[in-house]
Amino acid sequence: MIDTHAHLYDVHFQEDIIFHLKEIQNAGVTEVWLPNCDSESWVDLKKLSENHPDFVLPMIGLHPTYVKENYLEELAVLKKELDNKKVLAIGEIGLDYYWDTTFADQQMDAFKQQCHWALDLGLWVDIHCRKAYADLIKTLNLPEFSPLGGIIHCFAGDAREAKVLTDLGYYLGIGGVITYKNTTLFEDIKDIPLSRIVLETDAPYLSPVPFRGKPNSPKNIPIIAQKLADLYEVSLEHLVEQTNQNAQQLKTISGY
Repeated sequence: MIDTHAHLYDVHFQEDIIFHLKEIQNAGVTEVWLPNCDSESWVDLKKLSENHPDFVLPMIGLHPTYVKENYLEELAVLKKELDNKKVLAIGEIGLDYYWDTTFADQQMDAFKQQCHWALDLGLWVDIHCRKAYADLIKTLNLPEFSPLGGIIHCFAGDAREAKVLTDLGYYLGIGGVITYKNTTLFEDIKDIPLSRIVLETDAPYLSPVPFRGKPNSPKNIPIIAQKLADLYEVSLEHLVEQTNQNAQQLKTISGY
């Protein structure tokens, strides 16, 4: 199984990373893809990916909630790193209007700039979107971004938005939320074929039931996979094979 989105460089894992990596591998996880947040997180992410190059794969990008007054400086630092480092994707980038819209215009500018990085380098994008799906879809529908593809990380839109985004060629990243009692997530994705779904944890966040409220880990991917298999009424083996194939398609795009 491939975890397409986990923050393994987080302090929760750093104290005993070898122990955590062994736990994750013992759970049947073959790869963990690391989304970046800003120039500070990139330091630890880069080091981890270089120490374990066959297991943890790096992305680079400026997370929308890290877009502040100095976002152009942050982008310049990350772009310089990108010019000298092979990465899987540009991410985690996007739009987040949930907590604060003070820097909404700057978020949009940063998002568009980083989408162009991906286009210029033949990479895909790992997109964070919270309470901003209308603006996200409007942007991705622009002709300049029509060649783009990637993952809508932790998809939380409605059924219409799921269809629009997958019709544009994006995969939906599904994680621990699918196991929550009161979630309507499956109702919103039930008509989306498994050929458009990838697995993720967003560790150490969004732990699946029965570990909700505790730090998440990629070792919990089997719980998410089994829940999705049950909901789609397919075997676990089929679900894993299909989601792995989807992830491999993205690796092919990046030539990673």
